[in-house]
Amino acid sequence: MMKKTVLALLVLTMSAVMIFASGRQGGEPAPGGSASPSGVTLRWAFWGSEARVKASQAAVEAFQSANPGITVNIEVSGGTGDHFNKVDTQLAGGSGPDIIQMGGNFPDYVAKGVALNLNPYKGGLLNVSTIDAGAIEAGSVRGNLYGVSTGATIPALIYNKSLLQRIGAPLPKATQTWAEFRAYLASIKPRLPAGVYPLMDFGSTSSSSTGFGYWLRWNGTPIYDDVTGTTRVTAADAKKFLDQFKDYRDNGFIPPADIAAGYAETNVDSSSLIAGKVAIGFIVSNMFGNYQAAIQDELDLIEVPGAAETKALWPQLSQVYTVNAASKNIEAAVKFINFLVNSPEAGKIIGNDRGISSSSTFRQGASSVATPADQKVFAYHDIAGPHTTPETPHLPNDTELNSTLNLIYQRVSFGQIDTTQGGQQIYELLVRLARK
Repeated sequence: MMKKTVLALLVLTMSAVMIFASGRQGGEPAPGGSASPSGVTLRWAFWGSEARVKASQAAVEAFQSANPGITVNIEVSGGTGDHFNKVDTQLAGGSGPDIIQMGGNFPDYVAKGVALNLNPYKGGLLNVSTIDAGAIEAGSVRGNLYGVSTGATIPALIYNKSLLQRIGAPLPKATQTWAEFRAYLASIKPRLPAGVYPLMDFGSTSSSSTGFGYWLRWNGTPIYDDVTGTTRVTAADAKKFLDQFKDYRDNGFIPPADIAAGYAETNVDSSSLIAGKVAIGFIVSNMFGNYQAAIQDELDLIEVPGAAETKALWPQLSQVYTVNAASKNIEAAVKFINFLVNSPEAGKIIGNDRGISSSSTFRQGASSVATPADQKVFAYHDIAGPHTTPETPHLPNDTELNSTLNLIYQRVSFGQIDTTQGGQQIYELLVRLARK
């Protein structure tokens, strides 16, 4: 009996030695960038259309084939609003995903301690030598990398070229002033079929303030100054913005409020352009391929008005991949992200869906299978790129900005308040969020 006890203690002791010799805490990097542990399951949360889901699942399968023992389960939401509501609830309950797709709001999650500092993994599990320096900088906070860029994208107007040709309307110029653009909308309105409007109402949507942000840059009043922690927007500026879209609404250039409100405009499934309600929509350039795939008519891209005058456009991180700092499988998560952003095979599968990649090796794969739609995106970037300046710092609490701005915008659209009241409410919202 004594021999059995001693033998058991010896086995336990050796096991403990092996565990402590080879084991690492979840947040520690593998020395020399060693391979991720096997036998783990990762959860990857993102938003997007059906096409994105299919491509992402194909990329997962390619990764799993090359990395036996690592399983990746995807968790998909239709739009950013649903995505962050779900993720925030999971994080609050201590069950957040391992890899979380984010947008320009990722610094908010850095401040909350959610996003993992990836600096220890650079040059090891995460190859950053292939990624554009600007993308690394844009994904960093105070010199530490938290968000790995999926690619760059530029705001754009997307138009139904086939529709305009069918009604005998001239095609829009790639670059226009706001005055020229308004005149163009007025010229095509009488030719469009009943129930079809020239332009999507992109002043605000339930999950995006990109249109508002662009207009503010064009107006010379950036939404946020991260040095002083203040906004440069006044109530008068916000009223001017609301007045412009009220003018469009009053003249039938955009759909009435009740029709516009029926389209979330988060992807092709909720797009008024794809539904045939408008001739011109507003997207960011990486979405073009999905939009073209969703409709038989030929689509094309032009700049948002005024870009050439003030260089109000910006190349933004389309999305970023972040690792949940509380993940129990951090090394495997970093390895998966490295595959998504750097693998030529992933490039062939994912293409430009999440932006024109910032990784040279990913681009090699993506360019080898470029579609005509991809070529139009490349051509648009050639036109719009010179009319860009660095992205304006995001207002803290980006998600709250989107939802509350849209509520105010809707009140104005439905005539519940006038543009003066709406401008004041937007100003108060920006001041409040800037102080948080």
